[in-house]
Amino acid sequence: MTNENSTQKTKDETNLHRAKPTPQARLSPIWIIPLVAIVIGLWLVYDNYTSRGTLITLTTENAEGIEAGKTLIRSRSVEVGRVESVQLSDDLSHAVITARINQNAEAMLNEESRFWVVKPRIGREGISGLNTVLSGAYIQLEPGNSNQPKREFNVSDTPPVASAGMAGLQLRLVSQLGNSLNVGDPVAYQGYTVGRVEEANFNARERTMHHQIFIEEPYAKLVTDSTRFWVSSGVDFQLDADGVSVNLASLETLLGGGATFGVPEDLPMGEPVDANTRFSLYADEQSAREGTFNRYLEYVLLVDESVRGLSKGAPVEFRGVRVGTVAAVPWNFTAPQPDSRARFAIPVLIRIEPQRLGIESADIDLEEWDERFQRMFNTGLRASLKSGNLLTGALFVDLNFQRDRQDGYQQETFAGHTVFPTVAGDFAQIQAQITALLDKLNGLEVEPLLAGLNRNLEASEAVLEEINTLSQSLNQLLTDPDTQAVSGNINTTLNALRKTLEGLSPNSPAYQELISTADRIDRVLRDLQPLTRTLNENPRALLFDNIDTQDPIPRAPRD
Repeated sequence: MTNENSTQKTKDETNLHRAKPTPQARLSPIWIIPLVAIVIGLWLVYDNYTSRGTLITLTTENAEGIEAGKTLIRSRSVEVGRVESVQLSDDLSHAVITARINQNAEAMLNEESRFWVVKPRIGREGISGLNTVLSGAYIQLEPGNSNQPKREFNVSDTPPVASAGMAGLQLRLVSQLGNSLNVGDPVAYQGYTVGRVEEANFNARERTMHHQIFIEEPYAKLVTDSTRFWVSSGVDFQLDADGVSVNLASLETLLGGGATFGVPEDLPMGEPVDANTRFSLYADEQSAREGTFNRYLEYVLLVDESVRGLSKGAPVEFRGVRVGTVAAVPWNFTAPQPDSRARFAIPVLIRIEPQRLGIESADIDLEEWDERFQRMFNTGLRASLKSGNLLTGALFVDLNFQRDRQDGYQQETFAGHTVFPTVAGDFAQIQAQITALLDKLNGLEVEPLLAGLNRNLEASEAVLEEINTLSQSLNQLLTDPDTQAVSGNINTTLNALRKTLEGLSPNSPAYQELISTADRIDRVLRDLQPLTRTLNENPRALLFDNIDTQDPIPRAPRD
């Protein structure tokens, strides 16, 4: 009974709870405004965050003219960003610039993008950046064509030579410090500018200058593997064994220098090269041409005479034809001399270059050429120093055969190189002859000659005294009155002779009588001509009347 009552009570309570449900909580309309404000605030924060742009880091050696919050970043004269902060790097070696690029310009940031500072500049190409005098410097952004994004860049102090994506060819030039170029210097081909120098860096370890140049299209195809580059100094004046030569480049090169390239006449045009190909930069055009002869034989000249006037690069000629070049004067000076040498000689290193004779590099067998020279050494081939220019006193090496030197060659080596046999040059031979002549003069007995000369001088003085006495006697004779009277007598005689000759004039009677007598004599001579002819033919006609009668016959005596 009790259990039934409890169960009934529990059911009644359950039904009571179901009959009275608890009331639900309602959202008040007043909360709508804060929720909308929160959503708008979050949207503004998100929009502000997304519209701030991309943060990049720029590195430069000098932050001159760059100010945080003021310096703009532009591209094609349109603002694409702004500098937010400028500070030094941790090692204090450069300046670090933090800038923000607009969201719509984020695609411009890639590996090929370049930044540089635009400010007033005065150069060989004119004046630029005058608009920044009042507004201040700004950073120029040049977008690249790469698809790889990048957020850290270097800022150059000078604008790039070629714009990004510009068709052309980039090359590397290596030179000595004295042949260096500056950024922006022109690169010319036959006097026409076809490119510029983009970079110039010095390698302290190799002690060489490294340049990056850009050749514009369509001139990039002019560069081949046979091309040579050299520095254009504007005015190239050379005074050497070949004479005096003056070359004048373009006006731009004359004012600012630059580089020139071309293919030497002795080489084929060659094949095109790839980007970033390395070339050597020579000091001048002559050195560039010399650099084409890369197959050669090296010999050492042991010169017993002075090498003053012989310099590096002097020609080595065989009967006027250049076959090589002097490589060093002197060369390896401290190396020990051969034992066969009686006195110290100056070593000179020369190169025999078969390519100068028009032989292709692939056809040159250096061992065969060396054997050929060994044979010519035995047949009298010798080297000597000769004067190439009287004005400069420059010398060159002349190779020629000496007939009296055949079969007199003994092979020698110096510092691992074969010794090229030498003979004294023309000047040394003349000097030796003069020395021999002076030695002969010194060997003469001069005192007897001087004694005889003194006697001749004494005899000459005596003759001069006699001549002086004779001249005085002649002077006295001429000043004598009797001698002066002779001239008057001579004048009188001449006047009488003139009068006598006047009597023999054609109009005078004596002259007419003389003519008449001459005529009579002429007639007599003509009359005597028959008689003379007869006597010449028959001398008997002088004794007999008729030369044609027969001789008389004498009568016989009577009894």
